[in-house]
Amino acid sequence: MKVIAAVGSVFMIILGQVSAFSSFLTLKPSTTTSLHAFVTHFTTLQVPTGRGVSMVDLTSEVANVVKDSKVVEGVVTVLSKHSTVGVMINEWEPRFVDDARHFLLSLAPREGHYLHNDLDYRVGPPDWPGGDEAWRAFRQTEPVNAHSHLIQFVVGTTESIPVHESKMTIGTYQNIIVCDADGPVGTLGSPKTRNIVVQVQGCDGQ
Repeated sequence: MKVIAAVGSVFMIILGQVSAFSSFLTLKPSTTTSLHAFVTHFTTLQVPTGRGVSMVDLTSEVANVVKDSKVVEGVVTVLSKHSTVGVMINEWEPRFVDDARHFLLSLAPREGHYLHNDLDYRVGPPDWPGGDEAWRAFRQTEPVNAHSHLIQFVVGTTESIPVHESKMTIGTYQNIIVCDADGPVGTLGSPKTRNIVVQVQGCDGQ
């Protein structure tokens, strides 16, 4: 068994000869920083979204949270607090954003038939206040939005990004994108404001 290299804090280990494998390894020096205080910084961003399936570039706002946290080495986590709103990392280019929107709707069309949308068949919790009659009245106010839940299921709820030397280590063409799959359709209703949690944890330079 031979240890090839330590990249960051992860050791790469293989068995036997190394020549075939090592030919495509590009190694960069790992760094170790001695810092003192552990810091955790938490905030909730209120993000206005659009109609239908809409996307918002949140990269600058998250970068500002990282800056305000004073964390030098650590990680930032971005979490959607909604089951129809996802968080992803990808390129923020208008035509690609449209491609992504159409792709997601092709996976879960708004007009599809979904069990979640059959409101009359939903069973309420046994301890629902007011009993079954109150539950039947409530479920008629529920949105018909199974496709929105499925899109969020595909996109995902959270992203975590390493922070190094006080900055997020995202690539040149990587942006933090919020995808709201449950905006109002047509002229009905008003666009929503969504809650996105950002937490930065790590060590400061003090």
